[in-house]
Amino acid sequence: MGAIGRILVQRLILGVLTLFAVSIVIFVAVNMLPGDFAEAILGQGATPEAVEAIRRDLGLDRPMVQRYLSWLAGVLHGDFGTSFAQANFRSFTGSETGSGLGSVAEQIKPRFQNTIFLAGTTAAIAVPVSLTLGVLAALYRNTVFDRITNVATLTSISSPEFFLAYILILFLAVLNPVFPSLSNIHEGLSFTERLRLTMLPALTLTLVVTAHMMRMTRAAIINLLASPYIEMARLKGLSPMRVIIVHALPNALAPIINVIALNLAYLITGVVVVEVVFVYPGIGQLFVDSVKIRDIPVVQACCLVFAAAYILLNLTADILSILSNPRLRHPK
Repeated sequence: MGAIGRILVQRLILGVLTLFAVSIVIFVAVNMLPGDFAEAILGQGATPEAVEAIRRDLGLDRPMVQRYLSWLAGVLHGDFGTSFAQANFRSFTGSETGSGLGSVAEQIKPRFQNTIFLAGTTAAIAVPVSLTLGVLAALYRNTVFDRITNVATLTSISSPEFFLAYILILFLAVLNPVFPSLSNIHEGLSFTERLRLTMLPALTLTLVVTAHMMRMTRAAIINLLASPYIEMARLKGLSPMRVIIVHALPNALAPIINVIALNLAYLITGVVVVEVVFVYPGIGQLFVDSVKIRDIPVVQACCLVFAAAYILLNLTADILSILSNPRLRHPK
């Protein structure tokens, strides 16, 4: 196995160990949240006997270590458990109809697909815009364009997501009804209609993540402009744009890839606020709804999906940085 293969295997092993450690933190933290599903579903007038009966039916009376090992074994087989809310509903009604709806995986799958669609739409807008602005800001550094771009991006990143969302709703849905204010995504929609309903939350996330990627692109390129090979390219008479695109940008890819991957991870794990504002049926909205009713299996599964996505994208960034930078392949 070559040096690159060993590095990749090491990164993958570290990723798996990190995810295992995160699963322990998630399980302990979720089970230590104040409140109880049985009490939340039965209300304040519930008798201790009724609460204990529901806890026993759902397995909440078992030791935490035993519940964690059972949950982890299920996750390794692709089974995230059964939603407490669905299981409780069937126990009250005595109906087995639609029992598949109780599966946490069945609830998460369409929501996660919607979140991936939102993140993909945002990335398709934000990444080209950020790279273009970063290259132009580096090319015209210390000019009016550079200052305006920096002020605009810093303003957007300094504003809370819900504030940017309401501003876009005001200007693009109320005053100028270009896009709908609510993202009523459902099965059967065409790609064009789904894209139209997703545009406002995607633009909100674009305003949030563009600044990181633009400023890192600008800083990485400017840091290389004083290099000897850049000076040689200039002395050969190449245009400033060609010097940056052909000579500086390829050597600045490692930090740019890192910041793009981190922002893509944010697009999957940090969409909770935006999805709630636009009532977007993604995994973030499901997470908030499940926390309200203390549906522990769904909350645990959402957290684990968030963690796995974040770790996977970080590993991808690490691997791409190594492949794009020969110096990282042979560390001294």
